[in-house]
Amino acid sequence: MPLPLYLLALAVFAMGTSEFMLAGLLPGLAADLGVTVGTAGGLTSAFAVGMAVGAPLMAGLARGRSGRGSLLGFVLVFAAAHAVGAVTTSFPVLVATRVVAALANAGFLAVALTTAAALVPADRKGRALAVLLSGTTVATVAGVPGGAVLGALFGWRAAFWAVALLCLPAALGIAKGLPPVAPSTDRAAAPDPALRAELGELHRPPLLRAMLLAALVNAATFGGFTFLSPVVTGPAGLGDLWVPVALVLFGAGSFAGVTVAGRLADRRPGLVLAVGGPLLLAGWPALAVLADAPGALLPLVFLLGGLSFAVGGTLITRVLYEAAGAPALAGAYATAALNLGATAGPLLAAASLGTAAGDLGPFYAGGLLVAAALLVAAVRPRLG
Repeated sequence: MPLPLYLLALAVFAMGTSEFMLAGLLPGLAADLGVTVGTAGGLTSAFAVGMAVGAPLMAGLARGRSGRGSLLGFVLVFAAAHAVGAVTTSFPVLVATRVVAALANAGFLAVALTTAAALVPADRKGRALAVLLSGTTVATVAGVPGGAVLGALFGWRAAFWAVALLCLPAALGIAKGLPPVAPSTDRAAAPDPALRAELGELHRPPLLRAMLLAALVNAATFGGFTFLSPVVTGPAGLGDLWVPVALVLFGAGSFAGVTVAGRLADRRPGLVLAVGGPLLLAGWPALAVLADAPGALLPLVFLLGGLSFAVGGTLITRVLYEAAGAPALAGAYATAALNLGATAGPLLAAASLGTAAGDLGPFYAGGLLVAAALLVAAVRPRLG
């Protein structure tokens, strides 16, 4: 894989750390800014909505511009938003910085997905995407626990400063290591289609199906991950110190899953779905049933992290393939599918907490979401 892919993954690592670390910073942040923890939790929703809305908007604005210039601009805006957030004493200003950061993150990921696919031969998009998404999985393994430690030792503002500083070497790497225009192996020197034609790709059932599948599987992933902590300290009977252990296990599994699946996503996507889908369907409910047995819970957390990102990452790759007729917006469609799942999953999981399943509800909800994805895939298989 070319070096520029790893430079893009470094920026994705910084952005993924920002997206996920907030959960461990909310109590201190809320106390410092004089709001309730519930109100502070709205920062997560603001970021997710900004990501889902911002992907097509930012990709459209970046259309026709240098990929390197757009990526560099998004990273610098993202860093600036965190610097402002780190010094503000106003909660509304902090909310505004999260929205700005989300828009920059969405724009970066949308352009980066398209750029990553263009940097490699046409039959290696899956492996390129695996390298890019490894930035997110490493963020769950190292960045999120690191942010929690910084927050505990020096306050939540230190974690924001750390994210801003992480963006600087990524920006430098993009400026120096990325070609001004990424080489394309999919479309010789053909001119880009008109914006209306690219938007028209959304009328194609195969693209919509791939986006829906990706959103459903990622909804299960983010719903289960978001509410993993209460299960570790509740039904599993483990102490607070086991929470980061469980999160790291999930992150390590996701890194392994996206790495292995990246080698299959191009040539054998149907195999990944056929094997990983049923295992996910059984795995999420199994996690609920075995939640009171730590010896089974923790290995299952690792396994589900791997399966979730293997299947979810493969489906995101399929979105890129199906959106080949929209070279500028393909990454935006993939980003939108991913973040629709990341937004809807925790909301559905939260609603399940009020059912008889209680804290285990998100895992049963994850199983239902995967079941829905398998039903959609079975209607007219297009992934083999």
